Amino acid sequence: MAFLHYSLLLILLFCICTAVSVDPLGNFCDDATKFNNAKTSANIGKVLAELLSVSAKDSFSTTSYGYAMNQVYGLYQCRGDISSNECLSCIKDAAKEIQKRCPDQTDARIWYDFCFLRYNTKNFLGQVETTPGIFYYNVDFVSDTDFFNKKLVQLKNKITAEAIVPKNKGLGKGKSKLSPFLTLYALMQCTRDIPEIDCAQCLAVAVGNFPTICLNRKGCRILYSSCYVRYELYPFFFPLDPKEKLANVSMNYTMKVSRP
Repeated sequence: MAFLHYSLLLILLFCICTAVSVDPLGNFCDDATKFNNAKTSANIGKVLAELLSVSAKDSFSTTSYGYAMNQVYGLYQCRGDISSNECLSCIKDAAKEIQKRCPDQTDARIWYDFCFLRYNTKNFLGQVETTPGIFYYNVDFVSDTDFFNKKLVQLKNKITAEAIVPKNKGLGKGKSKLSPFLTLYALMQCTRDIPEIDCAQCLAVAVGNFPTICLNRKGCRILYSSCYVRYELYPFFFPLDPKEKLANVSMNYTMKVSRP
């Protein structure tokens, strides 16, 4: 029975991870930054190639290439709980897809479940950005809202404190038992180009959406360019605990986008 339960958990995570490694959660292509310049296009290619080359070794990197108006800045970050192979695979997909979706924009960003990639001719490194934003929320609601929200706030506070500790590299994750049969899971992460105080600011803006977009939802994600917050009633981060029980939770989500 334990083996069967562990297998079901693996299947669940495999299905989720496989789907999102191919299909992005969302992208942003700023039409105000359209270009028709072979040099800029070449520099974008150089930046993406450089980021891809290091993605098997590190879960985060920044780079730039070119000079003056044609200089391009790039950044990628993988989720802090995944393997180096999964990071490389995600960045490969992202580097390929971002050029398809944003073929002639210098400000381009793409989000996957496992990674985030962006580039721009303006130097964005070290700056907190909470627009644009992509939000996903479960269509179903929890029943005991007061108890759930109390547990969610407690878990959010705990993992926020973890995320802003330098040794954790912007990552905080954890879980909280709601009942013998139900567990709340949450993860948040900041990009590693911003300092801890700015990480805390970005996460505060992200969780500030909980009372509106995420209110009483069984799952929710807030994706910004500088940070990411997610909670679910099923396991979605690693390492996987074979003792955890699977909850009967809907996988139906609605997407909402906020633009600058």
